[in-house]
Amino acid sequence: MLEPKKVKHRKWQKGTSKGIDRKGAQLSFGSFGLKSLSTKWISSAQLEAARRVIIRYLKKKGKFWIRIFPDKPVTSKGNEVPMGGGKGSPSHYVFPIRPGKIIFELDGVEEKTAKEIFKKTTDKLPIKTKFVKKIV
Repeated sequence: MLEPKKVKHRKWQKGTSKGIDRKGAQLSFGSFGLKSLSTKWISSAQLEAARRVIIRYLKKKGKFWIRIFPDKPVTSKGNEVPMGGGKGSPSHYVFPIRPGKIIFELDGVEEKTAKEIFKKTTDKLPIKTKFVKKIV
């Protein structure tokens, strides 16, 4: 699963993620992409599940890119731990995604195949997504 080797601060605050993402909203590497339409936290496990689906359907044809990386730590306290005692330890990492962000990009496959791959991939993600293609 994806997780950073080193982080500046072990525990982050939750923060807010409002508005539309302007950075990473265009296709940069591939011909086809999967674009986010809603706001949510995507965990590294969900990204890994989606990556596995893409790898399974691509086989050795084509190339793909993951445009997001989960680097935000999420903390949780253990079960049956009483209130107080400070913040829990980091349990997993997430990426706070906003509408408009490209999640995955594909190249070297036909449009029909790319649509099929991204349809299966969307089932593994907790957000609504949209298939986009590069206009030449």
